[in-house]
Amino acid sequence: MQFKYIVILILGLILFSLFKALFHLSSAKPGQEGKMVGALAWRVGLSVLLFVMLFVAYYAGWITPLHH
Repeated sequence: MQFKYIVILILGLILFSLFKALFHLSSAKPGQEGKMVGALAWRVGLSVLLFVMLFVAYYAGWITPLHH
């Protein structure tokens, strides 16, 4: 049950990072492109982390697919 909250937290952080990059894109001050790239790099890193965590949880038996 706690794994679900960790997944939700990481999804929230991914969305926060995405909107942070959007903010830096829209403010577009010269010389601050690195902030947008940094926010997008965090988003990619968190997405990869979530993907790996889901694979590990599945193979460890912590989560199972729903069967109809």
